[in-house]
Amino acid sequence: MISELQRERLAYRRSRARRSTLVALISTAVFAVLAWVTVTGAPGWPRVRRSFFDPEIAWRSLPAVLEGLWLNLRVLVVCGAAILVLALGVAALRTLRGPVWFPLRALATAYVDLFRGLPLIILLYLVGFGLPALRLTGVPNDPVVLGGVALVLAYTAYVAEVFRAGIESVHPSQVAAARSLGLGPRKTMRLVVLPQAVRRVMPALLNDFVALQKDCGLISVLGAVDAVRAAQIEQARSFNFTPYVVAGLLFVLLAVPTARCADALGRRVDRRRGGR
Repeated sequence: MISELQRERLAYRRSRARRSTLVALISTAVFAVLAWVTVTGAPGWPRVRRSFFDPEIAWRSLPAVLEGLWLNLRVLVVCGAAILVLALGVAALRTLRGPVWFPLRALATAYVDLFRGLPLIILLYLVGFGLPALRLTGVPNDPVVLGGVALVLAYTAYVAEVFRAGIESVHPSQVAAARSLGLGPRKTMRLVVLPQAVRRVMPALLNDFVALQKDCGLISVLGAVDAVRAAQIEQARSFNFTPYVVAGLLFVLLAVPTARCADALGRRVDRRRGGR
């Protein structure tokens, strides 16, 4: 049963929500019109439109770019799974306590410092062209595999730090309670610490996943025919930059759902923390 006061409060909140939505729609429309008038009124707009927004070339290049995007998606899935496993291992090494584990902690710290500081494009060149040049037995020459290795090396360093932040955010009393119940260090980590840590850093993990989606396009510098390289080939055939715009839009369409999911998870984590 809702009281009269509660009914008035709900009506007031609904009116505020409708007003906020109306203001947001009007301001968005005004901003969009101003942006459209500014861009289309520029002296070079007709040339830009012919060079970057040609509908016929966009439609003609779409199948090749989509085929390349399918390669990007496969690289994303495989690299994402490998990064999660390896980053969790590196984060576990960095959180080891006791002087006996110092060599492992130092090794993990050096790995993170090295691959977080190294620009990804340089790492791609080092792995893509340096490893095959060694002519070691078993080293692949496939640019897709080598590009994936470079992505895994770089993003494992970033994601390991995200996992470490989550592990260290779990209060020590949780570990002490688990140990008092007879759980060993491995079970404590697996059953008590990791579930809480992963839940807390999930928005940050999804943000890194969005960044990985974009950076999968960098494997084209090694010769892999992904969406970016397919767009480059189509651009060379048509002498028009529209295929690049098509590839960029497809990457944005991939990233938007993940970004919204990250935002929703972030709000959910904030509500849970606020409800404590």
